[in-house]
Parts: sequence; structure tokens; C-alpha cells
Amino acid sequence: MQAYLLSRHFNTKLLDNSTACPAVDNSTACPENATICSGTSCVLPESDFNQTLSVVLSTVLTIMLALVMFSMGCNVEIKKFLHHIKRPWGIFVGFLCQFGIMPLTAFLLSLAFSVLPIQAVVVMIMGCCPGGTASNIIAYWVDGDMDLSISMTTCSTLLAMGMMPLCLFVYTKMWTDSDAIILPYDSIGISLVALVVPVSVGVFVNHKWPSKAKKILKVGSIVGAVLIVVTAVVGGILYKGSWVITPKLWIIGTIFPAAGYSLGFFLARLAGLSWSRCRTVSLETGMQNTQLCSTIVQLSFSPEQLELMFTFPLIYSIFQLLFALMILAGYRVYIKRCVKTNADVEKTEEKDDSKSISSHAKENGGFVSDEIK
Repeated sequence: MQAYLLSRHFNTKLLDNSTACPAVDNSTACPENATICSGTSCVLPESDFNQTLSVVLSTVLTIMLALVMFSMGCNVEIKKFLHHIKRPWGIFVGFLCQFGIMPLTAFLLSLAFSVLPIQAVVVMIMGCCPGGTASNIIAYWVDGDMDLSISMTTCSTLLAMGMMPLCLFVYTKMWTDSDAIILPYDSIGISLVALVVPVSVGVFVNHKWPSKAKKILKVGSIVGAVLIVVTAVVGGILYKGSWVITPKLWIIGTIFPAAGYSLGFFLARLAGLSWSRCRTVSLETGMQNTQLCSTIVQLSFSPEQLELMFTFPLIYSIFQLLFALMILAGYRVYIKRCVKTNADVEKTEEKDDSKSISSHAKENGGFVSDEIK
């Protein structure tokens, strides 16, 4: 899905760059190979080299994403996954965060910073998008509940078919007509298929060959981390000419993902979920499908309007990744120092008086295993 959308943005970017037509001998003549010409503005055909590069980029990223989601599926157990579906309390909490907290936060931030109506709309579109697949990768590295993570991403993408139009209708009425926003249902469908198919294969492999699934998971988790970085770098290169936007959007792009992570975690904890599930819900809330947001913005607005807010999805993507890495680093420090220290103390106490401490050790052992499994 990410590769598919990057390819589309790449082609559009090339087309936008070709609209500037240099004057020839101080005249207004366009080059002979221009397909459309109006004064000094013209559209040139895309070169074979750029088209080839776009296809290669799309193919490589699509294959990498499929392999990563396949490896994530290798960490999902059928019984636990079905348990989340049959008793969807965790999924319901994630639903409230995804389509309750995020759209409301986007609305409040737009009002607080008094941005232009067209800029407020793009912030709202970002807040109404479903969770992205990057959250599954980060959830693995912070020892989250992978069964819940996969089920939340799948359900939010599926429910986005109806919840995105509803949320946009409710929140954007004061800025624009909701009918002016074009939702790419085909892109949402592609996201769903790109998630469900490889994950399903991974779940099957984990059920049949658990030992092999663990090896695949280790390799896939590393590839997934690399894929996130590569996607961010490629996006920065493709959009390098669109970084000049109002500082207010930079500030919103910084606050918004941080608010999503924090509010998602506290709501999950308030709902009584375990710490590992709280981390999972937090990541699923803050990490949005920014590629889908970019596609909606590109389909819905004119080039003049895009200049005011086209880069916001990329800004959000950068800061959501930055904060996710900070969460990962903080969690790893906690595991290394606090949990390890508690385990060492328990071992020392067991040696001194194993009988009186046995029940106490079991209770603390249960807490530690919940954090590191």
C-alpha cells in the first residue's frame, strides 16, 4: 500500500515539476514535445527513466511490506486472535481512540491555532484516517500484544469505509462541504488486502511450523524497521520541494501524534487493559495511515490549495515515527534497568528464605513476564 501511494505521488510530483516551462529566447514558446501549452505554462511528457524508477520503487517497497506483514503474522496465535474477535473489549477501546479521540483532537488543534479552513481540513483528514501498518512493527519491538495490534489495524481499516465519511461530515462542516472531499475507497481496499493476505499466511505458518515462524519473525522485524526508515527518507526526497508551509502546521504536526500516543495509552489504562495492551492501543492510536491521507488530499484539492498544506501528512509521519522511537527507547531502558533490577532482588530474597517468599515471587514473576513476553 505504501509503495503504491508513493508511486502515485512520485508520478504527480514529476508532473507538477514539468509545468514550469522556461522561456526560449525571451519568448513564450513551449518546447516542441509539450503536450499542453498555454503561454509560459506547459506540460511535458514523463521521461522513460522516471517512469522506470517509479515502477522499481513501487515494486521493491510493495514486496518488502508484504514480507514484513507476513513476518508479523508469524507472531499471531489463532486462539488469541479469535479471543480478541469474540471478546472485542480491546478492539472497542482502540475504536474509541481511533475514531473518537483522534478526530476530536484534530478539531481542537485546528481551532486552537486558528489555521486556514483548507489547512484545518487536512488536519481533520489525518485525524480521521485508520491506523497504519507501521504500528504493528513498533508494537512488536515494545513487546505489545501483537494479536490485538493486528486485529485493531484490520478492524480500523475496514471500519474506515464508514467512519471516515461520518467523522469528516461531523467535523468539517464549518470549513468546507464534506462532499468536496474524495475518499479513495480503492486505496482503503488495497490497504486491507495488503494487510490481511500476508498476515493470514504468517498465522498459518506459525500454526504449522512454530519454530520456523520465530526465525522468520526475527528477520521480518529487522526488515520492518529498515522499511519504516526507507519510506520516510524516500518521502522526504520526493517532497523536497514542498516544505515551505506555515509554522502552525509544523506545530500541529508535532503535537498531534504525541497527543494520540498519550491519550490512547491513558484511555486504555482507564479501561483496565494490561500494560502490554496499553502500549499497543497507544501506538495504534498515534500512528495514522499518512499515505492514505496524502492520497485523499491530492484527489480532493487544486494545485493552488495543495501548496498550503500538501506536506502536512509527511510532517505528521516524521514526528509520529520520532515519538514512536522515543517510546521504544524509553521502554527498552525500563526493561533493562527496572525489570532486571527487580528480578535480581527477587533471586537474592529467594536464596535467603525460599519458603516465605515463594508466593511473593510468583506474583512479581507474573508481572515481569507480562512485560517481556
